[in-house]
Amino acid sequence: MRPIPFRRSPRRRLRTVMAALVAGALAVAGLSAAGPMAVQAAAAAAGATAGDATGLTRSQNTFTVTTTSGAKARVVVARADIFRIWLSPDGSFTDDPAGTDLAATTDFGPVAAASADAGSHYRITTGALTIRVNKAPLKFSVYRADNATLVWQESKPTSWTATRTTQYLTRGADEQFYGTGLRLGAWALRGLTVPVAVDNRWRENDNASPAPFYMSTNGYGVMRNTWAKGSYAFDAPSALTHDEKRFDAWYFTGTSLKSVLDAYTDVSGKPFLAPMWGLELGNADCFNASNPAYQGDHDRLRHQTTPDVVGYADDARAHDMPSGWFLPNDGYGCGYTAPLKSTVDALRAKGFQTGLWTSTGLGSIADEVGKAGTRGVKTDVAWIGGGYKSAFQGVQQAVDGIEKNSDARRFVWTVDGWAGTQRNAVVWTGDTYGTWDDMRWHVPAVAGAGLSALNYASGDIDGIFGGSPQTYVRDLQWKAFTPAFMTMSGWGAANPSAGYQDKQPWRFAEPYLSINRKYLQLKMRLMPYLYTMSRTAHETGVPSTRALVLEYPDDPVARGNLTSGQFMAGDSFLVAPVVSDTSVRDGIYLPAGTWTDYWTGRTYAGPGWLNGYKAPLDTLPLFVKGGAIVPMWPQMNHTGEKPVSTLTYDIHPRGASSFSLYEDDGTTRAHASGAYARQQVDVTAPAAGSGTVTVDVGAPAGSYSGKPATRAYEFTLHLATAPGGVTAGDGAALARHTSKAAYDAAATGWYFDAADRGGILWVKSGPQAGGYGFSATGTSVPAADPVPAASAAIPQSAWKLLSADSQETAAENGAAANAFDGNPATHWHTAWSGGTAAPLPHEIRIDLGARYAVDGLGHLPRQDGGVNGRIGAYEVYVSDSATDWGPAVATGTFADTAAATSVPLTAKSGRYLRLRALTEAGGRGLWTSAAEITLTGRPAAAPPPAATAP
Repeated sequence: MRPIPFRRSPRRRLRTVMAALVAGALAVAGLSAAGPMAVQAAAAAAGATAGDATGLTRSQNTFTVTTTSGAKARVVVARADIFRIWLSPDGSFTDDPAGTDLAATTDFGPVAAASADAGSHYRITTGALTIRVNKAPLKFSVYRADNATLVWQESKPTSWTATRTTQYLTRGADEQFYGTGLRLGAWALRGLTVPVAVDNRWRENDNASPAPFYMSTNGYGVMRNTWAKGSYAFDAPSALTHDEKRFDAWYFTGTSLKSVLDAYTDVSGKPFLAPMWGLELGNADCFNASNPAYQGDHDRLRHQTTPDVVGYADDARAHDMPSGWFLPNDGYGCGYTAPLKSTVDALRAKGFQTGLWTSTGLGSIADEVGKAGTRGVKTDVAWIGGGYKSAFQGVQQAVDGIEKNSDARRFVWTVDGWAGTQRNAVVWTGDTYGTWDDMRWHVPAVAGAGLSALNYASGDIDGIFGGSPQTYVRDLQWKAFTPAFMTMSGWGAANPSAGYQDKQPWRFAEPYLSINRKYLQLKMRLMPYLYTMSRTAHETGVPSTRALVLEYPDDPVARGNLTSGQFMAGDSFLVAPVVSDTSVRDGIYLPAGTWTDYWTGRTYAGPGWLNGYKAPLDTLPLFVKGGAIVPMWPQMNHTGEKPVSTLTYDIHPRGASSFSLYEDDGTTRAHASGAYARQQVDVTAPAAGSGTVTVDVGAPAGSYSGKPATRAYEFTLHLATAPGGVTAGDGAALARHTSKAAYDAAATGWYFDAADRGGILWVKSGPQAGGYGFSATGTSVPAADPVPAASAAIPQSAWKLLSADSQETAAENGAAANAFDGNPATHWHTAWSGGTAAPLPHEIRIDLGARYAVDGLGHLPRQDGGVNGRIGAYEVYVSDSATDWGPAVATGTFADTAAATSVPLTAKSGRYLRLRALTEAGGRGLWTSAAEITLTGRPAAAPPPAATAP
């Protein structure tokens, strides 16, 4: 077939033009956000403020503040932990463009609240918090119920201009921020300015589906109740701006990030529960290329009319390749060949559901769903690319089109989401590229989306443009551990390298074909686990794909972007994707607890950094948390292909642990009326060493259509030694089998395989009408090896400049942060163009973002051909305080060359680095320069209580 050139794709040009046209039309219609994008928070500083508070009145749970300027503020207490602040410059409270679209639920019943005049401020109290309304000038702050523990406070009054309103909040010494939707890049936002706006560029640090929501490690979250675009600068102070002359925000307080997400989604809506087939691999392509209106390649083999997709379904099944749904059209002139129903029926007979992809709207969705039987919709920028309310309404139309014309659940993919999109749609990263670099920033993007309660976030496997067999395999590996994923065929290069035809996983040569199959099969086996995790998201707002900070909020390493290249898949799996062309993965952070290599069975004790992990192309670095209980299906290629007559529980015994399996019919909305079942599993085991392991599987509680009357259970327990015996819950001893073959042939019993992943105890129950339990005595859990203490490069991604005594900015970009930006082409240079140079010594101080045992420093002099400023004599300091440095950990003199140099340090733990340049290497002047400063070391425990932060 003739490939479409991906660098100048006609579709990409069309999408850009169409998005601009749509945005313009929406602006005329009054549906887009008012005003220009806020890019400089300082511009808002000159705006008006409310002045001083003059009074506080109450009507039920709405408290109204009057001011000297005529502006008014409302504090609406919806629940003890949830409230709204609405500040109206004209005091009218009539301008409410978001209405109930974003804050869908605000009535939580009666709530006890009280107010009082405390002199300098008014006080509004609930059972969970205290809201202070400072009188002169009007400012807000929030404390816990003790009226002493600060949650947040305004550093100065909220200000507004005709087109922009900004709130200013103080920033805690170690406060971290998360959220803003599907941001394409790092998810820890301290020190960053993040646009909360639609741009449809889909590159790193853009926001593919922005959300006017963020949350803080101080235990609160904020949703601005607006459709207006904005910008959040998480600086000191934080400046939080939207392009409108009003301020309206919902606040959610909690004791953890998880509880904040729960409260946020109580108001904005819980993540929808996708049908089970929606967790299987999807594929989007045009199979109607003969349509004269189609804007792509009209000569694509086996893609001439829509029924051609059935041949691809045959291919998938012939290659034993799990896959669950097709989008056999793509709008942009492709459309679909009528009658559609025959194609939908033929796909369903092979275990595939059918969705449609629209670039124009949903005029025929009632017939497409109700008569032809389609079950999914993918929107696109030519229709909803204007974003904001119009895109939100378009997604709602797709949801209604599915649910009003069938008993099916919503399954919609969209770009340009907003707060509340989690209740309706999967969001994806737009038109991206099949490159290692795009893959690198996709990992934190997808994990970070969950920090805005977007449970279903994804990117096209291997992008839409370009790609290779290697990048496809690596991308599919880790995305198989996310809830929803899809591949986009027909737009990448046809044959960028041997074995690469297009982006269906079965159209590859070996070894790529088998690797794709391996991970798709593993996802199908893990379906009951991943489905349960999505049910957890549906109930609590806590996503299936989790940034490590959600599980380890008190770990200083997990709180920031040092761990942005990995994530938790649910509560049990740690996934560390390989995002470069390598077979060795460095920098895997294992938090506190025990972690077992999924492939080898080797167990580590965290916390620590694992380097040198052997990860050939077929191996995704994957670790299982101690205590994990993982339900697994029999191997199948699509939901419903086989009955789940035997359910396997894969268990890593370690102390006491539990799991609550969720099951329903998998396709309809009956679960919303209580048609589902739960099965509680409890495991007790030694925390270390030997003892008895007990497994108790309760009877499934609840009912749904298709629930099996009986089923057998099989257990795989990861143990270090064979038990002395295994006894069922009724006291009967289970038979021990001497070989795996004998065990497989038997109806019940147990077998221990010492050679399988460090030791596996196999136990089977036979068919059971209810629960089942057993105990294994005289066994032991695997010993946990400490993470190898090898020193490694300390990632620069979380470093921040504390200070530099001098830096040149007028005549060159010599800013001090260039000394650790990872780019050898840039450098720090002390000031030289403004007159007399500052005298030596010069120094730079750096916050490493977390505490490390630092044992080595790397120094790369400027690489631009210049020689002045090369560091000569130096001193290096490491400390837990940016003011009390103690003795130097290294002193010496660098040679007058451009070559990189490594310096061993007296190992010392600390968070802050100070490098002093005492002389200039060539004696040419008073300057200092450096292209790159690097460090080696290991993560260190928290500092002693006496240590202080700057």
